[in-house]
Amino acid sequence: MADTKKTVVVVEDEAEMVDLIRLILGRRGIQVVGASTGREGLETVRCIKPDLVLIDLMLPNMDGWEVYQQIKADPELKGIKVIVTTAKDQGIDDVLGPHVL
Repeated sequence: MADTKKTVVVVEDEAEMVDLIRLILGRRGIQVVGASTGREGLETVRCIKPDLVLIDLMLPNMDGWEVYQQIKADPELKGIKVIVTTAKDQGIDDVLGPHVL
């Protein structure tokens, strides 16, 4: 029988947050793979092709919005579900403002 274990890539520069998500989702039998920078996250998504990607907006070397855009622009990755998160204490318009046309 094929392995049906779901995989989530968490692109988050706070290791404690990745560990917390790994603990919570691991209890549900979901594999969590962490990446601490935008570039590392994008490469991890390209290699693993997970079921879901959680991306923090505020990341070193490539922000979460750029990671999201590159995933959705790639024909092999665009079908992957993505959730973008932020701990930024501002309205979503303030956070995404520079990225929205």
